[in-house]
Amino acid sequence: MEDQLIEELVLANRILFAQGVVDAFGHVSARSSADPSRFLLTWAIAPALATAADVLSFDLDGNTPDAAGRELYSERFIHAAVYRSRPDVMGVVHSHSPSIIPFTVTEAALRPIWHMSAFLESSVSVFDTQDTAGDTDLLIKTPALGAALASSLGESTVALMRGHGSVVVGRSVREAVSRAIYTEANAKLQAESERMGKVKFLTPGEAKLMNDYSRPDVRRQWDLWVRELA
Repeated sequence: MEDQLIEELVLANRILFAQGVVDAFGHVSARSSADPSRFLLTWAIAPALATAADVLSFDLDGNTPDAAGRELYSERFIHAAVYRSRPDVMGVVHSHSPSIIPFTVTEAALRPIWHMSAFLESSVSVFDTQDTAGDTDLLIKTPALGAALASSLGESTVALMRGHGSVVVGRSVREAVSRAIYTEANAKLQAESERMGKVKFLTPGEAKLMNDYSRPDVRRQWDLWVRELA
């Protein structure tokens, strides 16, 4: 079962790159299927280069016995803190996807503009390292900053990070990947639409109906994204 999850995590890394959500930076993790107090994450490599041999197992403090001299992501504490605070979360994506950045530094609220991003309804928080630690390099490199970010995320699906990027969570690693892709797409569409005039966003009722319909396996888009990697 864990081998299957590792392979899915490798695919998740490559899909996020292929869909323009990550480049050389960014990372995706999955809660262990064998031990929910651990999570799987690669060492610090470009996501598109990930293989099963690159996947390491971490505890909820962000520690691993398997590094073997390999560099670890400095922001592994994002994943550790989210899994610690959110038992429902099974997958986490952190990225710097470009269309999202303007929503992290302005007062414009990221809201669902189409049914594919209905999960954004009342489910986006904004985290600013300045409020927690003053001037920093904006990276979540300590357990304390990870905990502050997880607290800001709360029960939301997406946490925007000022001048940095976002964290997106899901009930599976597949769902986290799908949500990260559609969050980036929504940000781009919303910015374009708002230049044209007043936008009619999804209503809370419309978003709820779509969210009730959605499933964490996101089978249709996942199968397509995997096929496109071939």
